[in-house]
Amino acid sequence: MGFLLSNVSRNRLDTCHTLLQRLVTEVLKGGVSHESGARKAFDVSVICGFRGEADQNAAFATGKSKLQFPRSKHNRRPSMAVDIVPYPSDWQDIRSFQNMGVAVKEAWAAIPASERTGYALAWGGDWTMRDYPHFELQKLTVA
Repeated sequence: MGFLLSNVSRNRLDTCHTLLQRLVTEVLKGGVSHESGARKAFDVSVICGFRGEADQNAAFATGKSKLQFPRSKHNRRPSMAVDIVPYPSDWQDIRSFQNMGVAVKEAWAAIPASERTGYALAWGGDWTMRDYPHFELQKLTVA
């Protein structure tokens, strides 16, 4: 079955790298994972894609970001980061964010490796200073 993004979420996602767009689409539709078999569709809202200088510095000033402009992956065009939340959103429901993290990682694994070449996916939920909504592409370097 799957889910659809709202127009606001779609517009935010459209500011992101095409691989992040593909990833969120995979999360919404579910399907078959090469590693775990069937993947359940997971409904999300996109709360941030590209973030300009004023928005980034405001996020830094209020403690919502640890980085000032232009150091965030949100500050690139296309954005190399996306912030998503489970829909409906309950910021106190950490288990829902953890389930979303699992769904996103499974969706990443479902994207053919040939399409992910040169990139790794990092999730803020795996960091010491947790940032559950944050997913970013990291360029892999060839040694």
